[in-house]
Amino acid sequence: MSASLSVRRVGPESAAVVLAIVQEAFGSRPPLDPPADAMSETVASIATRLALGGGLVARVDGEPVGALLLDAVGDAVYLRRFGVLPAAQGHGVAGAMIQAATEAALAMGRYAWLRVVAREELPRTIAFWARRGFVQTDRRSPYVELVRPVPAVHEVPTAEDMRALGARIAQELRAGDLVVLTGDLGAGKTTFTQGLGQALGVEGSVTSPTFVIAREHASTHGGPELVHVDAYRLGGAAELDDLDLDTTLDAAVTVVEWGEGVAEDLAESRLQVRITRSATPPSGPDDEVDPRLVEILRLGPRWARA
Repeated sequence: MSASLSVRRVGPESAAVVLAIVQEAFGSRPPLDPPADAMSETVASIATRLALGGGLVARVDGEPVGALLLDAVGDAVYLRRFGVLPAAQGHGVAGAMIQAATEAALAMGRYAWLRVVAREELPRTIAFWARRGFVQTDRRSPYVELVRPVPAVHEVPTAEDMRALGARIAQELRAGDLVVLTGDLGAGKTTFTQGLGQALGVEGSVTSPTFVIAREHASTHGGPELVHVDAYRLGGAAELDDLDLDTTLDAAVTVVEWGEGVAEDLAESRLQVRITRSATPPSGPDDEVDPRLVEILRLGPRWARA
């Protein structure tokens, strides 16, 4: 049976738990000069930080394995004291914590960015954040600051609205852009791509490429072509590489359905689109209106510059 992973918001009552995780996680890193500020934290100092902004604790099968502090400054939420116990690393805990921090920032409102501060002596840590879409914005030795936008969230009531959203997003795209689509069966991934393809002005009907894996749609007016990929039946990034998409990436807008965890290495930057069913109950005749929530996250240097 697989382990149960959960991430929950916590307050000052969890200061001792957070401190224990922070001390073990930061204590396992190479020695730094000056030492990491995290090593001087106490239960009292952590409790004060939690009272001001709250934090997150990740648990696997009920046992605490990861923690961070949320620190709202201006239009950004800083992720402070981000730590995962060494024994729990490599099992998706960090990614779940970043997703939970994103949801917390959305719930807190008006915050446009997630920010982190890393040490330049820890290049693997900086690379970790870069793989998750954080872009370096400042360097003041020995500290490096990286930023990632908080996603835009749209409630989309109907299939036509989903196509219209795809068409609006298409106006931002250019040759070389990568769009990674995630959502359950029937969530609306292909419907979104239909609107995108129509706005790009490409040839042919945009349908699910499940059985052919990839379809190419040429432009009708000299713009970028659309490469539409379905990664559902692929075994991972290696099989995606076998499609040899590198030959078309620079000249096309590439959309990969079921691409999360598979397609991120295709390009340095990506537009990540996650579609889920809305908490708003279906309405209308025969419950024909089934709203979706569409979370759009612009990751990497291309979108940071934009």
